Amino acid sequence: MLVERIWAANDLRNFHYLVACSQTGEALIIDPLDASQCLGRAREHGFSITQVLNTHEHLDHTAGNAEVVAATRAKVLAHANGARKIGGVDRGLARGDVIKVGKTVELEVLDTPGHTFAHVCLLAHGDAPALFCGDTLFNAGAGNCHNGGDAGMLYETFVNQLAKLPDHTRVYPGHEYMARNLGFTLDREPGNTEAAHALAAARAVDPAAARVTTLGEEKRVNTFFRLQNPEVIAKLREKFPEIGERPDARTVFIKLRELRNKW
Repeated sequence: MLVERIWAANDLRNFHYLVACSQTGEALIIDPLDASQCLGRAREHGFSITQVLNTHEHLDHTAGNAEVVAATRAKVLAHANGARKIGGVDRGLARGDVIKVGKTVELEVLDTPGHTFAHVCLLAHGDAPALFCGDTLFNAGAGNCHNGGDAGMLYETFVNQLAKLPDHTRVYPGHEYMARNLGFTLDREPGNTEAAHALAAARAVDPAAARVTTLGEEKRVNTFFRLQNPEVIAKLREKFPEIGERPDARTVFIKLRELRNKW
């Protein structure tokens, strides 16, 4: 599996991804916003885009669909429950579906509500697993729930799905927010030395060259995976004393998401 990450260099800090078969050159484009850049990168590598995948219905992940389809006649794939909002969807997806790209790539569809109610992530299995996670999981952060989402459902996605994936799974999010999110981790857990080192490294590079993390690293530096950490809970109680000394993990997650909304 070949993965080409494309930095949109816009105010929203979008990433797009080309996922291609090394044998046939067939490619899937994930969340095209800057269609011209995506098409240009595919031409540079000799890829033939045959499918477009939208992780969810928000315009910053779907606005390039029409231009890509017009140029390539690619089929559009998205969550079955979000297809109507997106429009022009050829294949509605559900949990457990498999997306094949060429002869060598298979991506499992994960139904991952929270950021929106109709959100999918794609999981590539194998020796080097990879997660294309849209706006569900960010480097050192979690998606917001402002526009059609629910923090409780996002918690369930994190705990029941993402946290159970192999630690060496590479994380490919829909936006580059690494430094900002690591700052939030350190605001909540000042003693997290690995997060401090990661923040210094993130600030030293251009966003286009941001490092690809793994889920194992995320569990060490992403506060939304660290729901039972004593320092995280103690700091959270300073803001929300009503949660008590031993809040359940769901409460911790939801209150962290509430704080991040205004941080």
